[in-house]
Amino acid sequence: METTQTFDRLVRAEFAPRSTYLNTASNGLLPARTVAALHEAAVLRAEGRPLTPLHEDVEACRAAYARLAGVPVTRVATGASVAAHTGVIAASLPAGAEVLTAEDDFTSVLNPFHVRGDLKVRAVPLERIAESVRPGTALVAVSAAQSADGRVADLPALREAARKHGARTYVDFSQAAGWLPMAADAFDFSASVSFKWLLGPHGAAFLVVPEDFGGLTPVLAGWVAGEAPWDSCYGPVQELARSARRFDLTPALFTFAGLRRSLELIEELGVAAVHAHDVALADRFRAGLADFGHTPVPAPGSAIVSVPGLGGRQGELSRAGIEVSDRAGNLRAAFHLYNTPDDVDRLLAALAG
Repeated sequence: METTQTFDRLVRAEFAPRSTYLNTASNGLLPARTVAALHEAAVLRAEGRPLTPLHEDVEACRAAYARLAGVPVTRVATGASVAAHTGVIAASLPAGAEVLTAEDDFTSVLNPFHVRGDLKVRAVPLERIAESVRPGTALVAVSAAQSADGRVADLPALREAARKHGARTYVDFSQAAGWLPMAADAFDFSASVSFKWLLGPHGAAFLVVPEDFGGLTPVLAGWVAGEAPWDSCYGPVQELARSARRFDLTPALFTFAGLRRSLELIEELGVAAVHAHDVALADRFRAGLADFGHTPVPAPGSAIVSVPGLGGRQGELSRAGIEVSDRAGNLRAAFHLYNTPDDVDRLLAALAG
């Protein structure tokens, strides 16, 4: 009971949405502490004070993400987008290499492999991705949870299949990090944005690489990728960072200033508690849909629920103060720590009306 009360107290102190916000799969809400940190960062810049604290925020975020991902901090690079991280991985593959993907996965996980033009990119249904790994598959790239409908990949089966056939693995945790335990140590590469379930501002993403860097070349490296960044501002970098920081992109400092506080909140609450809360609400919504004859896309254990045929009602729901998404004609509701059973019931009542 005390744990539940602590969870509720922390959430109430940080969030006061003015709508029934069920759209975290698009953008998470910013905690109050994050908004305050963004303001403080802007004032620091406006007053011309040293930006050292903002650079410290970047390293604090790297360390916090490493803890959430379950990997050493030396394996974590910071950047701006999953697409950029995917591009670095795509650039490392030899011509003709086979990349196995899930059909209709999020574009940032897929497109850098396609634009190479000389890779064999093969797409299969998500449910068949583990069984579709074969001799000669160089890389399997997949989202842990599908953006469109919340289906969760069978990552343990995928890992075992890839290991059996000598394929590397790349997992995008953007729709999972913050509510689903990551265990990124089980995969060669993984990435995530920070503005969804991690509750951060836009402009930050993380890449996890193997200790030996997995054959990646830091093709986007700038001065921050140097072992001594402030000594790497002019001319070619003489020594790349001896950690995953060699894959860093120049950080959006304000974003990391806010994100540091968001990650602190996720750690205070605990991913296990957030997972239990979010999935319970999603299951409540699924059960309510069944009561009036709607069947969501099967996605057991997911915090995202997608309902075929109801996407067209997104506009009227928004006008009624209920925020969801329309994805390819499906209504997508995404539940997170600031949502309550009353939010679920309000959506159900609006859909039944």
